[in-house]
Amino acid sequence: MQPTDYTAARAMMVDSQIRPNKVTDPRILGAMRTLPRERFVPLAMASLAYADEDVPLGGGRVLMEPMLIARLLQTAAVQPGERVLVLGAGCGYAACVLAACGAEVVAFESEEDLAAHAHALLAEFAPGVTLVTGRLADGWPALAPYDVVFIDGAFEELPPAVSAQLRRPGGRLLGVRSGAGRMGQAVLGEAFGVPAPGLQAPGVQALSMQAVFDAATPVLPELRRVAAFVF
Repeated sequence: MQPTDYTAARAMMVDSQIRPNKVTDPRILGAMRTLPRERFVPLAMASLAYADEDVPLGGGRVLMEPMLIARLLQTAAVQPGERVLVLGAGCGYAACVLAACGAEVVAFESEEDLAAHAHALLAEFAPGVTLVTGRLADGWPALAPYDVVFIDGAFEELPPAVSAQLRRPGGRLLGVRSGAGRMGQAVLGEAFGVPAPGLQAPGVQALSMQAVFDAATPVLPELRRVAAFVF
């Protein structure tokens, strides 16, 4: 079988989903017109890669819908040379877009199968990205501080270790905050204060968090709120 040509689908995605939602950054638009999004999802899901919905990757993980990724990345306003930690990088799509924007990207993934897929794709499309694996809630302190932390999915609980690894002052965090019984919200967190000795020391993780638009996407399993014990 000949591989399907998704060039027209990529153009349609940008022109009908992304640009109408006020995404104007030419770096983001150019990357999303070029990157073969169908390669970043399971083969059986390739036909859904350009739909305006999340695409399941397995294990409760998804590739976020194109519009949501684009709007979050535009809100991050990443500058060339800034260091970005992509938390829950999946197969590496958002990391590739960020690399095309000139960022120094650390793609952090906890699932071995997804990391293996990302390894091959990053080598092909964004060889400058550093791929690391570990427990998402710990962040990746070895390469901190980060100018931007991009959470590639939703979160209920933001691990203190992650926010502590933002550059202070001025570091930004982007993701979708999910809450029981209400619509999720894309949020921009801005780090303030000065770093204490040790990136994970108490008191350095203060963020000024603001909602920027309504959004919904599945919560990264490792960033779910731990249920409190009830007598």
